[in-house]
Amino acid sequence: MYKAPVAEIAFTLSHVVGSNVAIDTGEDGELTDDLVNAILAEAARFAENEIAPLAEVGDFEGARLIDGAVRLAEGWPQLYRDWAAGGWNGLTASPEFGGQGLPQRLNVATLEIWNAASMAFGLAPTLTMGAIEALSAHGSTALKESYLARMISGEWTGTMNLTEPQAGSDVGALTARAERNKDGSYRIFGQKIYITWGDHDAADNIIHLVLARLSDAPPGTRGISLFLVPKFMVEADGSLGARNDLFCHSLEHKLGIHGSPTCTMIYGDGRFGETPGAIGWLVGEENHGLACMFTMMNNARLAVAMQGVGICEAATQKALAYARERRQGRAAGQRAAAMSPIVDHPDVARMLLTMKALTKGARAITYACAHAIDLSHGSVDTAHWQARAALLTPVAKAFATDCGVDVASLGIQVHGGMGYIEETGAARLWRDARIAPIYEGTNGIQAIDLVTRKLPLGGGAAVRGLIDEMQAIATAVENSAIEGLGATAGKLQQALADLTAATEWLLAMQAEKRIEEALAGATPYLRLFGLSLTGCYLAKGALADAGDGAEEGRIALAAFAAQSLLGETAGLKDQIVHGATSLLAARIALD
Repeated sequence: MYKAPVAEIAFTLSHVVGSNVAIDTGEDGELTDDLVNAILAEAARFAENEIAPLAEVGDFEGARLIDGAVRLAEGWPQLYRDWAAGGWNGLTASPEFGGQGLPQRLNVATLEIWNAASMAFGLAPTLTMGAIEALSAHGSTALKESYLARMISGEWTGTMNLTEPQAGSDVGALTARAERNKDGSYRIFGQKIYITWGDHDAADNIIHLVLARLSDAPPGTRGISLFLVPKFMVEADGSLGARNDLFCHSLEHKLGIHGSPTCTMIYGDGRFGETPGAIGWLVGEENHGLACMFTMMNNARLAVAMQGVGICEAATQKALAYARERRQGRAAGQRAAAMSPIVDHPDVARMLLTMKALTKGARAITYACAHAIDLSHGSVDTAHWQARAALLTPVAKAFATDCGVDVASLGIQVHGGMGYIEETGAARLWRDARIAPIYEGTNGIQAIDLVTRKLPLGGGAAVRGLIDEMQAIATAVENSAIEGLGATAGKLQQALADLTAATEWLLAMQAEKRIEEALAGATPYLRLFGLSLTGCYLAKGALADAGDGAEEGRIALAAFAAQSLLGETAGLKDQIVHGATSLLAARIALD
């Protein structure tokens, strides 16, 4: 059964990411280490005792569409209401509307815990929190006063409605339409697919944020508007009124996240109300909806990254527990007649250590991204931290979710044949993890974003500044003479040399307008970046823990990661710098 790694989360926040500095200098207001630990401990208690026991129920039963209404798995509606009653939905939200105004990095730490206990359950908070952020940033005063408090409390949930059958990643191709009403509202018509928690029986109301196009809008993404469309109308006194003209037409039958209802939504077909059209209100300005939605999407991308981290942690815990109990053969050098726990076999240990290293690396990268977001709101060096958050967001989303798939797959392998059997739960984690590299912008799109939009920030100053910080870690390792780190410094230096060379090449390609060649190396570049950060952050943790009573395992894992994972960086750099020609030429093989 999952046990939240509270001590490891707190260590990463404080000693790897640097939240201890923000607390010590007062940038986090009255937040203290004791309060952080108390929040994490209570999140752990709820996840371990309430969410995790219902994870398999949600996977087995799934969500069901019954008589036009979506019903969650047994126990899930009350589970969500209990979770919301704990105040978890409003950790970072504005105190003006009932939120707690806490740092983003603390919220993502709890998101890791929810998603490790059940990724399908964690999707409801993910979407609602994103909707809250979009509405807070772009909604009118009237909309905020009508909706924010109950969304922040978790009484009402939120969704994101972008995708249509013909418009996936190409949002500009959407055809959902909006018509103006004389009273300032709008009527929305159209179909949306893949709407996470689009309908359910856990909350009194569901607030949909819907992208649609006005009849006189310009073509493409320049003509998209964002609308708030509630399932139930909200009266002037805050009570719920008539059902709006929208409904869930069907539920998707998915590989994983079965407990999370993935809906096809129909807006404005006349099923509810006297006049067809789902009533909605404009968020932001007409024809500027995509900019508003990106506020929600950026929030969601980091939240999806936490799904990857949560799956990594859950899969690692499950595989390690199994490997300690399962006995097969005799490990090399063991003289006893009894069979050995498989954890004693070197190849199994290799898989488990790889899982552990990727988990810790993904955690540090995502927490560092959240920390940058926090500092971008309150630091005197706002522009620097905004650029850092922008740079790390695609890396966090793509690398952490790729790790989720890889670590869950290794977890199945550690279990052997039992991993392929559903009763162990190892297969469920892989099935759940597999969607995360796809939604909220595929990982290929994240790589393109990193290379074409984030690397050029400040003329390359943002990425070079981060590499300089990584170089400082490698130098500190080199000068530390910590027993057990061995060749770690040299491996880090080589990885950073590969990262620097690839970065400068990609910047040069874009300066020369050779965009296709740069794009050919985008995905390997993102992995190169993620692996380099992983090696550096694990080494930073080892340095921080190298005083009296140091955890030898942290030092040993950093050395293992440097030796076993960073060897890949040379091949990735070569693929980036020299692989474009063969890739572009080989497309003939696809004809």
